[in-house]
Amino acid sequence: MSGWTKLPQTVTLSEEIAQLESNMSHWPNESSVSKQLYDRALEVMPGGITRNQPWQEPFPIYAARGEGAYVFDVDGTKRLDLLNNFASLVHGHAHPEVVEKVRERVGLGTAFTLPTEAEILLAETLTRRVERFEWVRFSNSGSEAVMCAIKAARALTGRPKLVKLEGAYHGSYDFAEVSLDSNPENWGNEPRSVGFSAGVPQGILNDVIVIPFNDVETAERIIRASREDIAAILIDTNPSYLGFAPISPAFAEMVRRVSRDIGALLILDEVITFRLHVGGAQSLYGIEPDLTCLAKIIGGGLPIGAVAGPRDVMKVFDHRQGKPLLPWSGTFTGNPVSTVAGSVSLELLTKEMIDHIGRLGAHLRDELSKVMEKTGFPGQVTGVGSMFKICGHQRPITDYRSAYHNPSEAKTLRLLQGQLVRESYHVSSAGLGFLSTPMSLDDIDGFIQATERAIHALEPELQG
Repeated sequence: MSGWTKLPQTVTLSEEIAQLESNMSHWPNESSVSKQLYDRALEVMPGGITRNQPWQEPFPIYAARGEGAYVFDVDGTKRLDLLNNFASLVHGHAHPEVVEKVRERVGLGTAFTLPTEAEILLAETLTRRVERFEWVRFSNSGSEAVMCAIKAARALTGRPKLVKLEGAYHGSYDFAEVSLDSNPENWGNEPRSVGFSAGVPQGILNDVIVIPFNDVETAERIIRASREDIAAILIDTNPSYLGFAPISPAFAEMVRRVSRDIGALLILDEVITFRLHVGGAQSLYGIEPDLTCLAKIIGGGLPIGAVAGPRDVMKVFDHRQGKPLLPWSGTFTGNPVSTVAGSVSLELLTKEMIDHIGRLGAHLRDELSKVMEKTGFPGQVTGVGSMFKICGHQRPITDYRSAYHNPSEAKTLRLLQGQLVRESYHVSSAGLGFLSTPMSLDDIDGFIQATERAIHALEPELQG
């Protein structure tokens, strides 16, 4: 075990209570184990991290273990995990049935150059849940799934351009990242194609058309202006960067109708929203996509991605008549550990479980809104089902621009999030949260009470 930092031993309930009472001293204490680990990480990784989203000022909190709805950090602090690895742990941490099947599978081998029954079982599980899922093609992440779907649309249509929503997140792919974080200085009167990272080629920006969410007239006009060149329209029914604002029925009807009119594919990103209904958000909102991108909960907490759809579209991957239009593969694609974990996780995610976390989500949003009104906190909480987002402003949110935080509003949100971490509740720095099935009403009420305490503790800074 040389080179590893010694972690706290498992503690009793009374010891956990004592730890909770002293949590405030653990982070961001300069003498904490998390700080020691971060200092080591700075020597071997850029900025000391390998993922940007979990970053926490002034240094990240390092996890030791997870159990159900809770995560324990390396300093022994127990927090309610309201983030669940950005929506991938719908059953929380270390669900016994998932752990049992994964242990059994690992003992038989983790990856092969040969296919396994496990990938068939997960594909069968998915096709049973959604009628339009006739064939499934696996990948290793949500980013890969989106990349795969975009390439499939280009292969089938012979066209280059992609239409996407302003401010919608679809993973780490240049085309999908366009206008992800545009701002008032560069977004234009109507959405412009703005690169997310430095060095995005102009050719990529030229091939991505950005439309405003839920603005039917403007979006349809922009799409039809390039109708001959569009391969696909990529949408999300509840974009996370937009506070999970729901797609309007009129907008959903428009993108489906127009995509058919112009001969383009409609791609639905369900990487996050598949948790909203047994049949995903497409069943909840009555949308019929040509391709659906999946990840997160379909892997049971392990890396995975997938594209699913009707056979007449998914034939783009079929190799049986020679080289397919899209040869898609990967060393770990469809690996048996992820697919076994995913099958178990989805079988456990029944309608009753989805309803349970949906009720908890509604309760959280309702009660947290009351707290914000009572305390005069200049923010709001939005969301749907088991997903929520705390915002640092009170504007009605319908699209990216109404959701956008100016520097002052972003600071308000960061202050609240940091205080919630000190209160032993884990939410993202962007205010995002995703509930898990082990959570109880008491867990949510505890979070609501902690948020009220956090707001009061921040009053001097917020008023300043």
